[in-house]
Amino acid sequence: MTDYSTIICAALLIFFYGLISRVSERSPITAPMVFSGIGILVGPTVLSLLNVQIGGAVVKLIAEITLVIILFVDASTVDLRTLKMQREIPLRLLGLGLPLTMALGFAAAALLVNNQNLWLAALVALVLSPTDAALGQAVVTSDRLPEGMRQAINVESGLNDGIALAPILMCIAAVSGEGHSGNGSGSWLFFVVSQLTIGPIAGIMVGWCGGRLVEEASKRNWMQPTFQRLVAGSLAVLAYTAAEQFHGNGFIAAYCAGLFLGAQTHDVRERIQEFGEAEGQQMSLFVFLLFGLAMVPAMAAHWDLWALCYAILSLTVIRMIPVALCLRGAGLDTRDVCMIAWFGPRGIASILYALMGIGKIGVIGYEREFAVVTLTVLLSIFLHGISAVPLTLSYARSRAS
Repeated sequence: MTDYSTIICAALLIFFYGLISRVSERSPITAPMVFSGIGILVGPTVLSLLNVQIGGAVVKLIAEITLVIILFVDASTVDLRTLKMQREIPLRLLGLGLPLTMALGFAAAALLVNNQNLWLAALVALVLSPTDAALGQAVVTSDRLPEGMRQAINVESGLNDGIALAPILMCIAAVSGEGHSGNGSGSWLFFVVSQLTIGPIAGIMVGWCGGRLVEEASKRNWMQPTFQRLVAGSLAVLAYTAAEQFHGNGFIAAYCAGLFLGAQTHDVRERIQEFGEAEGQQMSLFVFLLFGLAMVPAMAAHWDLWALCYAILSLTVIRMIPVALCLRGAGLDTRDVCMIAWFGPRGIASILYALMGIGKIGVIGYEREFAVVTLTVLLSIFLHGISAVPLTLSYARSRAS
């Protein structure tokens, strides 16, 4: 089947799911479950109606565009001024919990997945460290939960994918040999420095300057609200291309552009985020469909007991112990800590980082590592999706009583 068939399938799914999206919010069936499940159903795993290659150019292009937009939008939704006032729990989760999760994940991956190549073990742990609050949407949108808890989960999800990006890129570069083609350590050091400096500088300049221009034009009534929304995609792509032109990392640039967006007026910033969130949501659902169509069939043959063990550990012990440790003394009771610890789903960021890795280093020889990532995300999509509504109701009842 042609790529047009996949696009038509995605368009039909988005249309028909949109018709019942409000109803879906009150059910344990989430959009990622539907799209990835349909992908598995119509793909080679079951019906073989569609066949998409995991390393194909179309998949790579969609993954890269989606990642650029999501990184920008996730970062732009974080209000740095509000974060300074309500910073304790998010900073604990990001500053201590995330590094502990990475370290514990690396130790488990070195034991269960690949103890011959520690760069690959680190890559697995890092790719599975970002969380995706959208997989448990009922948790972060329910007014039954304390606002501080929802804010903490949202901020953690919005920032940890960008924080994990730099070490992920370093691991991919180390595995692929990128940056080693010159004179040994000097070439590698230059590559690392250029990736971690040029990208952020380009992103900050584009995000701050672009945001200020939009805000000034809006104040002078030069700019229509429609075009205020459209600049989200434009600034994300501009930041990416500006960094890549000067041998920096475009993904880091897109993230920094969103984080340091110069628009401060609430209405202008909200319009920029509205379009970005809608576009990011559409692209994300397409990626979940490709996940079921391409990644699951390609990796299912490489799932074994050790892969299952790591996937379960990643969603439980590797996530929960760091969260429990970093939230000690934060004034939360056991019930609150357990909710935050469980709702650290692995979703769109992990899929996109895995696809980015596949685009750089390929699949052959690394099937086991990408199979572990795929299985972990698949379990998370369904376990966190199904549990979001009942656990939210249970939590609310226990607080009320």
